Amino acid sequence: MVAAPPPVKEKVPIKDLQKVFHYTDTLTRKPTRDNDPYEYLAGWGNRHQSEVIPGTLPAGQNNPMAPRFGLYTEGITYSAFAAPRHANFSTYMYRVRPAAAHNGYKTNIETKAHIENCFLSLNPKVECLVQQAEWAPFPLPSEDERIDFVDGLHTLGGSGDPNLREGIALYVFMINADMDHRAFCNVDGDFLIVAQHGNLDIQTEMGKIFLQPGEICVIQRGIRFAVRLGPGHKEARGYIVEVWGSMWELPDLGPLGGHGLANPRDFLYPVAYIDEELHENWTIVNKNNGKYNAIEQDHSPFDLVAWHGNVVPYKYDLTKFASQNATSVDHTDPSVNCVLTAKSRDPNTPLADFLWFGPRWDVASNTFRPPYFHRNSATEFLACLYGQGLGRSDEFLPGGGSVEVSHTPHGGFSEAYVYEMRVQENEPRRILENQMTIMVESSRTFLFTEYARGGCGTFHYQGTDPKVWDVLPDKFSAYPGIKQILAEVKADKEAKKRRLETFYDDEKLAELVQKTGIVNGSGA
Repeated sequence: MVAAPPPVKEKVPIKDLQKVFHYTDTLTRKPTRDNDPYEYLAGWGNRHQSEVIPGTLPAGQNNPMAPRFGLYTEGITYSAFAAPRHANFSTYMYRVRPAAAHNGYKTNIETKAHIENCFLSLNPKVECLVQQAEWAPFPLPSEDERIDFVDGLHTLGGSGDPNLREGIALYVFMINADMDHRAFCNVDGDFLIVAQHGNLDIQTEMGKIFLQPGEICVIQRGIRFAVRLGPGHKEARGYIVEVWGSMWELPDLGPLGGHGLANPRDFLYPVAYIDEELHENWTIVNKNNGKYNAIEQDHSPFDLVAWHGNVVPYKYDLTKFASQNATSVDHTDPSVNCVLTAKSRDPNTPLADFLWFGPRWDVASNTFRPPYFHRNSATEFLACLYGQGLGRSDEFLPGGGSVEVSHTPHGGFSEAYVYEMRVQENEPRRILENQMTIMVESSRTFLFTEYARGGCGTFHYQGTDPKVWDVLPDKFSAYPGIKQILAEVKADKEAKKRRLETFYDDEKLAELVQKTGIVNGSGA
C-alpha cells in the first residue's frame, strides 16, 4: 500500500517587511510595499522621462523655441560636457519658473545641525579614533523643539574634502518636523539616505519618493529636495553616506553572471509631480563646501511639469537583495553583500561600498561560519536598522552604530563563537532573520567630528574587559608535548640548513663527493 503524500503547506503572505526572509515572502505583484502611495519608473541606468501632462516633453529635440504651456527649459549636468557616453549624465527639465529666478543668497544661516566636511589632518576639529568605538542610539529630538532635516543633520566622520572633489562623509539625521516651504540642495556630493526609524516622504524636483526602514535612496548633488515625515509618524532617524568626486554605481558581478546582488530592475525612480500652490515664498538651503547658505524665492522649486535624463533620484528596497554565499566551504568576504559602490582614483580600490546584511541561508560545510578575526585595510561603519543586528556588543541597538578604522583588530568572542568552534558538522540554517544591518566600508582612514566624539551624548570607546578573552584560551601552549614538538622542528630546520649550505660551498661539496664515493655521476 502506497503511503499518502504529506499535505501541501500553503504559503501565507507576510506583510510586515521587517519579518520577511525576502521581499518575495509578501507574495505581492507590485514593485513597492503596500503602504507606498507613489508610482515609480523602474530600471537602473536608463535615461528615464516623465511628464505631468502628456505631450509636454518636446519631440525630437531638447530646446524648443517655445516649450508647451509656456514652460522654461532648464538643464542640469552631472558630468563634463565631453565625458564618454557611459559616464555622461544630464537631465532636461521643463518647469514653470527657472531656478535662476530668485531674490538672492543669504549666508551664515542659523542652524542646529553639526556639519563638518573638511576631513584633513590640518583641521583641529576632527580626530582619528584609535580603537573600536560605538554609539548607542542617536538621540531623537525632544518634543519641545522643532527639528527638520536642515537642522537635524549631523556629521560623524569622513575623509577628504568636497572642495578637492575627493572623499566621503558619514552623517546621522534625527527629525520631528517637516521641511515647511524650504528645500535642501547639496552641491558637494551625492547623498545615499538610509531610513532607520520612521517613514519619510521625500519630494524631489523630479517627483516624490516614499522611504521606509529597510529602504535606501540616492539624491545626486545639485538636486533640490524636501524631507517630510510619513503619515502617522512624529519622528524619524537615519544615516547618510555622501561621496565627493565619485558616484554610486552597481558593482560588477564577474563570475556571478548577469544577475544577483541588487538587480537593476528593482531600482525605482519618481514620476513627475508639481505642487498645487506654485506661488509661495520658499527658501532653498544649499550645503556648499560644508557650509549652509540660502536662496529666497517667491515660487516653489517643485514645479517640473516634465523631465527626461539620467540625473534622477532613485530608491531601492534592501529586502529585495539577492544574496550570494558559499555553498561548499569557507566564509565569504563581505564584498559579496555589496549593494552599491563608489569608485576612487585607484581602479582597484573603491572609495566606498554600501553593504547589506540581512536574512539568508548559511550552509558552508566543515567551516567556521561566523566572521573570523581580522584586521581589514578598510574603515567599517556598522549600523542596525531593525532587529538584533550584527552588533559588536550587547549595547549595539537599532539607531546606533559602531566603527573600526583601518587595520583595527576585531572579531567575535561571544559564547556563540565558542560554540561554533565545537560544532562537528553544521546543518544548513537560516541566519539574521527579522533584522537588517548595513555597513559602510571605505578604503579611507576616517577622522571623526566633535559631535561624534561626545557631542551626540551616546559615544563611547568599545573597551573590552580582558576577562572576555578567557573563553578563547591559548590552547596551543597547553597542547601535549608542544615544547618537544617545537624543539624537534627547530632541530630539523637546523639540520636542513646545514645540508643545504654544503651545496653552496665548493670545498664542502668536494668532501661530500669524496665521502660518498661519487665519481662522474656513478658510485665507485
